[in-house]
Amino acid sequence: MLSTAVDLHAAPANDPISPRDEDHALVRAAGAGDVRAFEQLYRRHSSRVHAVLWRLCGHEARAQDLVQDAFVKAWQALPGFRFESAFSTWLHRLAVNTALMELRARSGGEALETDDEALDTHATPDSAGLRMALRLDLERAIATLPPRARAVLVLYDIEGWKHEEIATELGMAVGSSKAQLHRARQLLRARLGEDHEQD
Repeated sequence: MLSTAVDLHAAPANDPISPRDEDHALVRAAGAGDVRAFEQLYRRHSSRVHAVLWRLCGHEARAQDLVQDAFVKAWQALPGFRFESAFSTWLHRLAVNTALMELRARSGGEALETDDEALDTHATPDSAGLRMALRLDLERAIATLPPRARAVLVLYDIEGWKHEEIATELGMAVGSSKAQLHRARQLLRARLGEDHEQD
């Protein structure tokens, strides 16, 4: 049971508390050190955070690690939360930035996967790979994209970021962001189109 400062059931039945207000009450308590309030925030938001991180990184184990990293950072940053936006929006952006920092850190080892040649290679799998690709649904197809192309696609098409924001976060030119998006969409259309032809 939470302390009375964040007792979300104390309001009269005819005066419901919005999810945003519930979050803000929990954030105030967690920012003051209430671990149970933070656990409630984790339970409320971890599945959505996991979903976007899984799309960004394409690996379950890495997504789980990034979820933990994001919530650790959120716990550390909560005392500075300014209540200017919904907690979910703030947390979501923090989680995405956590994944992008990890992607930037790995980019040196995956340099070959960040250019057009890598997308061409991914777009022409061998016959065994083609058979597998034909069965992929959208989420699994996204997971097969090279890391930076996947990040651009997820951030632009799913998260609604602008190319300028993506370019800044990923350390690339705006034109490169647009090119990565175009090629990633082509690859997805090809794979998903082939999938429907098999149905």
